[in-house]
Amino acid sequence: MHFAQLGKTDLVVSRICFGCWQLSPSFWGKIPLEPWHAALKKALDLGVNFIDTADAYGDGYAESSLGEFLHKEGLRDRFIVATKFFWDFTVSPRVPNTTHDYILRACEDSLRRLKTDRIDLYQIHAWDPLTRPEEVAAAFGRLKKEGKVRWFGVSNQNLEQIRLYGKHFEVASLQPHYNLLFRDIEARELPYCLESRIGVIPYSPLYRGLLAGTYSRDQEFEDHRGKLELFTGEKFQRILDGLDEIGPIARELGLTVSQLAIRWVLTHPAITSAIVGIKTPEHIESIVPAAEGMLPRDVWHKVAGVLERAKGG
Repeated sequence: MHFAQLGKTDLVVSRICFGCWQLSPSFWGKIPLEPWHAALKKALDLGVNFIDTADAYGDGYAESSLGEFLHKEGLRDRFIVATKFFWDFTVSPRVPNTTHDYILRACEDSLRRLKTDRIDLYQIHAWDPLTRPEEVAAAFGRLKKEGKVRWFGVSNQNLEQIRLYGKHFEVASLQPHYNLLFRDIEARELPYCLESRIGVIPYSPLYRGLLAGTYSRDQEFEDHRGKLELFTGEKFQRILDGLDEIGPIARELGLTVSQLAIRWVLTHPAITSAIVGIKTPEHIESIVPAAEGMLPRDVWHKVAGVLERAKGG
């Protein structure tokens, strides 16, 4: 496993991050925990030391499941643990909340669910237009002073929002949506993070499994993906055509299509680690080789062009 320093922090993370969004039953349905536990152990064996979750995943379920397992197995200190806050799910319907008092309360709740005394990377899950950044910064300052959080990051933020937060507290990382099908952040956010030494840990490098190259032409999705335009109809078929086209490129490099898609993300110089949602030991085992090298420049652009045409053709 290859590792990288997360921005200006002292966190040295594996280039594959074990994502926990799969423990959101409303999005993915209920997944069995036994193979997920085995996947966590396998990840550690393979050198993965970075886990990302959020309090909103399953309204606390993902954090609790992770915390219970790490505590039971005595593995907390073997991982760098990142989590997020933003959604106040104590009210219905849930609403964004990044006020000073809510952040302090949300952090305490996450610490309790994770069964730990500190969070290595605490991230704002999205932009909250109703809370002033200095109020967020005041809460962060207190949490850092009390030793409950080591570093702070942001997620799903555009360039202006990152800069605004950065005037009030040190932004250690950005967690954006980035993959072969969604590349908007290449124009502004990634250059800024590269220049400012802000770590970038993109989620969904396989775009919810679509870029894994494992779906059949008649695949039907019973979870939330069934309502997404790229997973249905003609657009779905065009994406599969594109994946068929890059299949020989992957094989020539000794990679699977999913490994090629993740290595494509990791080749960008601004990217620190790619967050991949994992359910089974076999899954993490198949993903790790993606982090063992970089793509040649011509291959990176060729693969990008194929999927760009497939998405917009």
